[in-house]
Amino acid sequence: MTRDDLDVDPDELYGRLKAYEGRTAASGGAGRDPVNEPMIRHWCEAMGDTNPAYPAVAPPTMLQAWTMGGLAGHPGGSARSEAYDELLALLDDVGCTSVVATDCEQEYLRPLRPGDRVTFDAVIESVSPRKATKLGTGYFVTTRMNVRAGDGELVGTHRFRILKYAPARPRKAARPEPTRKPEPTRTPEPTAGRPRRPRPVINRDNAGFWAGVARHQLLIQRCLDCATPRFPWLPGCGACGSQRWETFEASGAGTVFSYVVMHHPPFPAFDPPYAVALVELAEGVRMVSDITGVPYDKVRIGMPVELEFLRVDEELELPVFRGAEA
Repeated sequence: MTRDDLDVDPDELYGRLKAYEGRTAASGGAGRDPVNEPMIRHWCEAMGDTNPAYPAVAPPTMLQAWTMGGLAGHPGGSARSEAYDELLALLDDVGCTSVVATDCEQEYLRPLRPGDRVTFDAVIESVSPRKATKLGTGYFVTTRMNVRAGDGELVGTHRFRILKYAPARPRKAARPEPTRKPEPTRTPEPTAGRPRRPRPVINRDNAGFWAGVARHQLLIQRCLDCATPRFPWLPGCGACGSQRWETFEASGAGTVFSYVVMHHPPFPAFDPPYAVALVELAEGVRMVSDITGVPYDKVRIGMPVELEFLRVDEELELPVFRGAEA
């Protein structure tokens, strides 16, 4: 078996994996603590959420917090089922030994209140066909947790998706050919009086990057020993450990590798909802960025984007990426 392409009959394996759909993933789970005001206050302080409704009710986005066992686990032991363990073991056996969480979806049916005792169970909702990703080849496994309170009233659902995959072999990075970056677009300055965005932390390791931004250049590091590009800027190469490096200018072309849409809680200087993406540049590195030029609900994985520089106030200009609607 190779790690890049699973050496198993895909149809036979997928049939075995699909047989787990609808089976229990967890049962009899109970929150370690009742819903309580101290945890709500800590959450709101960490998130900067000053909604006056809290802590009389819990923020909806705390839904998963009440089901987590922490480092000590749940008092009654793990609620995970044998069927779910068998499914993961089957994937391990065919080489899908690595796992990464990809996304989650929550639905809120009623607010949780201090004193509510949370219970939960979960089902294996779906297993995807075999997928080839840049991380490696594997399968997306989705579970759906039902969260209840009191006498069993359903208060919300939590759908969680992971990718179980066989890691792809690393390939030596090729030295990119020089490219000419299109002249970036400067967007209009924002309305005066808006709250200022947080300032980036500039230190001796990344000062060169921000100096490039001031010149409207997106600079990427490249190892002088193994030619591996890297971003964000670091003092040493993650591939070979060398501390010798140079910089080169990115072309400005990229695609959306993944993204989130921020709805809540609100932050000063930002107007939710808005999209924040992990952009994969043509040079093979990734960076987190605002997506401009398209509505937040039109951002899609694989969407082509182009670099531009956004002046957010009289002192700060940031590299961002403009998307194009299909």
